[in-house]
Amino acid sequence: MNVVLWVIAALLAAAFLFSGLFKLVLSHEKYIAAQDWAAAAPRWAPHAIGTLEVLGAIGVVLPAMVNIATVLVPIAATGLALVMIGAVAMHLRRGEIPALAPSGALLILAATVAWGRFGPYAF
Repeated sequence: MNVVLWVIAALLAAAFLFSGLFKLVLSHEKYIAAQDWAAAAPRWAPHAIGTLEVLGAIGVVLPAMVNIATVLVPIAATGLALVMIGAVAMHLRRGEIPALAPSGALLILAATVAWGRFGPYAF
């Protein structure tokens, strides 16, 4: 199970690093053109969410890789799960049913890492 949690954490890190950098690198106008939800959100929201996603991506793998402060891995996974709860709620509110699949999958994966690393497969 330890290997499975590592693979899931690596997938989460890749997905959230890509998503977070996408939010951070693009200007607000370009991001709105790519993701229309941002038009109704405060101007700072995509950058704040992107920052949380990048920090979470780093947090689910780096502490375990260097074996320093490994308790940060399940904390980061919990944070990513919370971000995805927000994404699922937003997609439900906006009626974007097809977008629920990737958001829900990432939520489940993040919750799995949080459960495994807080619980029976802690470092």
